[in-house]
Amino acid sequence: MKASDVDINPHDNPHDVVVLLYDGVQMLDVAGPIDAFASANAFGAAYRITHASITGADVVASSGARHGADAGVDDLPSTIGTLLVPGSPDWQASVADTALVAAVRDLSLRSRRTVSICAGAFPLAATGLLDGRRAATHWKLARHLAARYPEVTVDAASLFVTDGEFVTSAGVTAGIDLALSLVEHDHGPALAREVARDLVVFMARPGDQSQFSVRLDAQPTDHSVVRTVMDDVTANPRLNHTLASLAAGAGVSPRHLSRLFLAETGHTPAHFVDRTRLEAACALLTGGTATLDQVAEQTGVGSSESLRRLFHRELGITPSAYRSRFKTSRST
Repeated sequence: MKASDVDINPHDNPHDVVVLLYDGVQMLDVAGPIDAFASANAFGAAYRITHASITGADVVASSGARHGADAGVDDLPSTIGTLLVPGSPDWQASVADTALVAAVRDLSLRSRRTVSICAGAFPLAATGLLDGRRAATHWKLARHLAARYPEVTVDAASLFVTDGEFVTSAGVTAGIDLALSLVEHDHGPALAREVARDLVVFMARPGDQSQFSVRLDAQPTDHSVVRTVMDDVTANPRLNHTLASLAAGAGVSPRHLSRLFLAETGHTPAHFVDRTRLEAACALLTGGTATLDQVAEQTGVGSSESLRRLFHRELGITPSAYRSRFKTSRST
């Protein structure tokens, strides 16, 4: 997040964070980000966290756990630093709750930034405030969000997306990544790294990094031949993984492997090899200082020119631009 995106003074004291609770909310959408903000307070931040429900009554989460509320929405301050809208597995119920949608809209208009976690994008989108903006949600829900709110540009892959004063994230634990990015924006990378270490989480997951790896993106398979090939490729992307060599290693013909792999994963073996090498290259680019030729050699792509072609074909961006865009505090 750029400082110009949201006008927040990192020395604000305190910075009000309001979590809007409602029946059916997913507890991890609440607990993950809030624990990040609370941890930041131990290292010098000043986030004042308030759990609010529409009436001030306790709510029952989707897990059946009861969550206490500190206040009702009418008791909240006129100006809010960060509004956090968690999601619910039953997003249809959340958008049908007119009181909830109205509260989200009112509180968002009083907040300097509005954050949604996972399916929290649905009640936020229902307010109309995301129209014309980019937004993220859990990858399983992206098509539903896009279909219901066509004025919203849904990013189905990113961990979180910042568009002006709105920050929307993917599912569950991505809310922690989002909260860490907000802490880093408000108080700098050194404090954010302390929070990441305190929570025992990674610091280097930029918002537009993909929600899923190439193994997760492929259809799940229990077929021993396909799993063997996947394991061979991911164990060492640097090797010369031709169709013939992969087939020989699996003990089948190249033609049979091609048909089997496509049926089981939805992709060809060559596509899987390319995406695995791309994923490895992305990690090297954002986590170190290797040259493009070194990255290409270490991932089996071959040359820097081949690496550029791979990035352009799969991501529409150059390796150098990817490194510049997604370089994080881990590599500083």
